[in-house]
Amino acid sequence: MAIPVTKVPLHAPSLQEVAKVLQNGLGKNFGSVSVSVVDCPDLTQKPFNLAAQGLCGNPRLADVGGPPYLLPLVQRDKLYDLGEVARLVELPGAFMVGAGAGPWKVVGVNSELVCNVQVTADSSAGPPLRCNNHVAKVDVQDGSCVLTQLKDTLNFNLMGNFLCCEGKPGKVLEIKASKRTGEENFMSAVRKTLLDQYQNRPVGLGGVFLIEKGKANLHIMPDFSCTPLTCDAEVNDWLKFYEMDATLVCLGEVVSFDPDLDLRVEHFHCFSDHGQGGHYHYDTTPDDVVYRAYFNVAEILYRIDQPPASAEKFGR
Repeated sequence: MAIPVTKVPLHAPSLQEVAKVLQNGLGKNFGSVSVSVVDCPDLTQKPFNLAAQGLCGNPRLADVGGPPYLLPLVQRDKLYDLGEVARLVELPGAFMVGAGAGPWKVVGVNSELVCNVQVTADSSAGPPLRCNNHVAKVDVQDGSCVLTQLKDTLNFNLMGNFLCCEGKPGKVLEIKASKRTGEENFMSAVRKTLLDQYQNRPVGLGGVFLIEKGKANLHIMPDFSCTPLTCDAEVNDWLKFYEMDATLVCLGEVVSFDPDLDLRVEHFHCFSDHGQGGHYHYDTTPDDVVYRAYFNVAEILYRIDQPPASAEKFGR
């Protein structure tokens, strides 16, 4: 059966305009802010370790599945392939970064996927061109975080939010922010600034941000719950939360406004070279935290396999 896809044009203001909006708005939440348009650094280099150099070339967002396929009980048949997602967003051979649920059949348990891959234009021709996907899972023995690299599969489950592009160098947004003074986390501050400016015109950004200094609160999904999760409190009791250390490399996308597509409006997963990773929530050291981000403005959003309409909005 064909996977349903809804293609929606996004409001795509210039990088220069978005930089001014964010420069003005983020100062409400951070003591120091600098937003500019720069040449994208080579993201294949440390500390980024991405699968392509840049974030340019037909940038678009993919919102696949969603929490309703996990809650109140998991639908194990919701299996996806990143190569197929690239074709569904009309960009075969895409460079893809973002956040999703790891492939439980491969990992053995439920996990957090940190997507970082450039697929081949013809997935039947062989493995991805470059793959640095990671999954973060909960150790069943001691409850600690286990971060592992996935090089041999493009599968994921349940949900995913990805920036897809050609991976080319070019102009991007650079955001530097430090000393958090407000209540919003970094990406919520970005999203709400865009929402205030553009209202019901959805603006989408995707790419990478670093937590260069400080610590952050991240969660990892444990294995699937055997009992129904019916509210946010039950979901939070089920999730495993950790305080993790810089440097964290966080990949994902944000959409300022949901045009009635049941979108995950912000979703970022992190990995590192020191064995920590998971789903980003917020920094825990506001006086010390330092963020540095590189984002591009997406032109189109593809809503893939949207769950049936449901009254429940928890678990987002």
